[in-house]
Amino acid sequence: MADSNGAKEHLNEEYIVRTKDLTKHFQMGDEVVQALKGVSVDVFRGEYISLMGPSGSGKSTLFNMIGGLDKPTEGTVFIDEVDMAQLDAYELAWLRCRKIGYIFQTFNLIPVMTALENVTLPMVFAGMTSDEQMERGRLLMDTVGLGHRLNNKPGELSGGQQQRVAIARSLANSPSIILADEPTGNLDLKTGKEIIELLRRLNQESGVTVISATHDLKMVDVSDRIIWIRDGLIDRVQTRSELGDQITEMEH
Repeated sequence: MADSNGAKEHLNEEYIVRTKDLTKHFQMGDEVVQALKGVSVDVFRGEYISLMGPSGSGKSTLFNMIGGLDKPTEGTVFIDEVDMAQLDAYELAWLRCRKIGYIFQTFNLIPVMTALENVTLPMVFAGMTSDEQMERGRLLMDTVGLGHRLNNKPGELSGGQQQRVAIARSLANSPSIILADEPTGNLDLKTGKEIIELLRRLNQESGVTVISATHDLKMVDVSDRIIWIRDGLIDRVQTRSELGDQITEMEH
């Protein structure tokens, strides 16, 4: 649901993500839980979007639907105008490998692999040659400020450094979309702010669309639009400018 204010600068641009009437039901014992109750949202190419809401609101479920990590009970998700429900397992894997980069709260790095090997792993699945992998991997590690830590394993890196490696990995195959699930959740305030600023810089410089599911109010400060989820529905959509002084009030 692109509101008019949020869409002004994107009038001549295209949607990268569209969801239509998404519902998701979970069976919990004898009870059916409705995680999503008919969510329709449009995201413009190049936007920085934050999905926000209390725990249990449905934002993580919506996030997983957009990323192809889960299937809706009803409704449709379009990525670059491709209906994900129409894809077979191979096509879905291809789309996720080439179109979407994932960043997780717990970093999800492989402990026995070096930072560079973690970054280049998605390139293996994309069919890049070894030389191409090494060249791009080094470039991405430089981009996130870790060109000097190529051969360190995750256990030898701080939390912030591990998340930077994860960000570099998310960019491995030049995705159209980065999905960041609570990317600052395991970081201290200063490091979290650095990660948010890095994501925003990458968004602005490369044009990659960033969609973050987050509780972190600092994320709001760099977002083009904030989509508030409550009780499985979109509660409201706001631009950064519309929020104004509310951010300062929420932080205190």
